[in-house]
Amino acid sequence: MPIYEFECARCGRISSHVMIGSERNERPACPECGCVQMRRVMSSFAVVESEESRLANFDTSKPRDESFYRDSRNVGLWAKKRARDMGVDLGPKFEETVEKARSGKLIKEMT
Repeated sequence: MPIYEFECARCGRISSHVMIGSERNERPACPECGCVQMRRVMSSFAVVESEESRLANFDTSKPRDESFYRDSRNVGLWAKKRARDMGVDLGPKFEETVEKARSGKLIKEMT
């Protein structure tokens, strides 16, 4: 089922609407204020990036904010990048430790 997003001309709220068949030509009313002047907008989307491309694009010289460290995929990324830049193979034990840290198992083992 196609889901479309619309922005209200009056209050600016963006809302999602399932539009089936002939409904696709209709403009829904804003669920916030009831206005029927709605403009269809581009939906947000995500891009999946492999570990390899993340490592290739990772700049170890830039400082990271708190949100960077909340993403478990970033655990060990700095160490992997620095090791790669220096031509050092950290081996399978390091990879295993990183995966445990990303999944939260490492912390459980330590407590």
